[in-house]
Amino acid sequence: MSDNGEWHEQRDRRGHAMVPATPRDVVHIRVGSFLLVFLFAFTVLGIIARAWVLAGIAVVLAVATVVDITLAVKRQKTKGEHGEAG
Repeated sequence: MSDNGEWHEQRDRRGHAMVPATPRDVVHIRVGSFLLVFLFAFTVLGIIARAWVLAGIAVVLAVATVVDITLAVKRQKTKGEHGEAG
């Protein structure tokens, strides 16, 4: 992916960099993706062991995690248009 000169870092009046992502959004995305790996493993183990409750709980938590990641990405995109001091 190339820059094409379309994006330049800007600074607010206090000198802080204006970034489209907040640390909270980044944490939600990274921790959520890490958690999805373990939830997938618990789902597979639950199905293999025929522990349907464990598999069901893992699936529900995985869906909630995907929704949380999606909302964090959406927040990043909407903040990226206006910029936000980071």
